[in-house]
Amino acid sequence: MPKNKPSKAMLKRIRFTKSGKIKHRRAHGRHLRSHKSGKLLRSYRKPAYAKGCEAKRVRAMLFTGFRSAAAGGEPGVSTEGEQ
Repeated sequence: MPKNKPSKAMLKRIRFTKSGKIKHRRAHGRHLRSHKSGKLLRSYRKPAYAKGCEAKRVRAMLFTGFRSAAAGGEPGVSTEGEQ
């Protein structure tokens, strides 16, 4: 049976924090910036964190078992395969 391969594109775009949150860049901040306000462009610099429903989808794409920060428990600990 073939092994599941994680999405390499997803791995390049996200980082996991120590607490288990998924950190990513905000959309629309790279080009066509001249008509956007400075306040909006500054907000694009701040890190964004995935919501619970998005985290579930990311986990499915990466085939990793991790606990979300909202679920509690130790971050980075796999819950899959435990009995």
